[in-house]
Amino acid sequence: MDKPAHLPPLALSVRQPWAWAIVAGHKRIENRTAGAIAAGGMGLGPICIHAATGLKQDEFQWAHWRLHRHGVACPRPEDLVRGAIIGTVEVTDIVAQSDSDWFGGPRGLVLTDARQIAPIPAPGALGYFDWHPGGALAAPAPWMLRYDRPSGDGATGDLFGDMAPSFRTPPQRPTRKR
Repeated sequence: MDKPAHLPPLALSVRQPWAWAIVAGHKRIENRTAGAIAAGGMGLGPICIHAATGLKQDEFQWAHWRLHRHGVACPRPEDLVRGAIIGTVEVTDIVAQSDSDWFGGPRGLVLTDARQIAPIPAPGALGYFDWHPGGALAAPAPWMLRYDRPSGDGATGDLFGDMAPSFRTPPQRPTRKR
């Protein structure tokens, strides 16, 4: 399969559910370090958003909680496409500070004109990368099918699927080992 001509040639891989939140128009700043922006050749202009294949339960739990704090209902983890180009945005600025609740620094790519597209399976890479269709969508991990289900299995439906997530204490923000 060839790359569709109407899509930008460059992409940025973002972990879920943040990739979904970006292309759905909810998250308008993507946070990166200054080093990542420089090393990744990140600049202004249109890019595709690639949903990375990786997603750990603690990452999802924290992101789900955080999105809810912004009034955004997050899809279930097994419903989030991974390993594909899922939309496009325009990067209009790179900032070192912002009043946006989405800014966590130290730098932020300011995003506008978010647009979702039908997923196109593609491998990801670090920084901006010249993407090419290929591969397959990532299959849901077992924890995704059990997540927040009363019986802990993927066969049980949501009893109150539209309720806000609840936690005894707010989840801890996961840290990444580098």
